[in-house]
Amino acid sequence: MRNEELLIAELDYARLAPLAIHEALAEELSRATVVPAEHMPGNVVRMHSRVTYLDEHSGERREVELVFPDEADLASGKVSVLAPVGSALLGLEEGETIEWLFPNGHVRRLRVERTLAPAD
Repeated sequence: MRNEELLIAELDYARLAPLAIHEALAEELSRATVVPAEHMPGNVVRMHSRVTYLDEHSGERREVELVFPDEADLASGKVSVLAPVGSALLGLEEGETIEWLFPNGHVRRLRVERTLAPAD
């Protein structure tokens, strides 16, 4: 299940707020509690976190880095926060899962297995 509270670091929020014209990101930011970076728990997915997640439907395990749109490079495992999986992962804690519905009607369920916080 999704934690109702979303913690986000101040600098991340400042950079993400202008991108909130994208519906999924706007929804996430609308429920965010903004905190100084030094108060962010290490097990919460934030910008530039390395995240290992499991797609519970396919059994596929992936490791990605959550990045800003101009840094995205799927070949290098850098996923934009504006991508469906990117906005879904933002703010999740290790062990949490998220489900979302794709336009084609398919449901995807991801579970965060490990998070490595960025070096600030």
